[in-house]
Amino acid sequence: MLIAKKQADKFNCELITVASFNHLIANDKHLIVGDESQATDIAVVNLTQPGDIIITQDWGLAALVLGKKARAISPRGRIYSADSIDLLLEERNLLAKYRNSGGHTKGPSRHSKDDDRLFESNLIKLLQN
Repeated sequence: MLIAKKQADKFNCELITVASFNHLIANDKHLIVGDESQATDIAVVNLTQPGDIIITQDWGLAALVLGKKARAISPRGRIYSADSIDLLLEERNLLAKYRNSGGHTKGPSRHSKDDDRLFESNLIKLLQN
């Protein structure tokens, strides 16, 4: 959040955060939604305009905002694109099937300083375009 806020200020962009009331986020433009399933995603999609930059680790949400001609980036710096999102969603589907059949998968690695550097670098690229 600090990186996004710093770059939004630098590029004179509005930073809107959206979360359920279970998450406290210090931002002047913070939208609080209920804790119902998908409430945050629905709010983000409804707010999204072409050209917006959405920060999300949710591949499904990334696909939806890409469909609205927005851009999407993960907190680790991965820029989602129309070319890559279908493969990511298929991977998510296959892993879910594997877990539902009793398989175990590893979660993501710990967030690192390298992740922060990649996120900031790629966020700047998106903001410049």
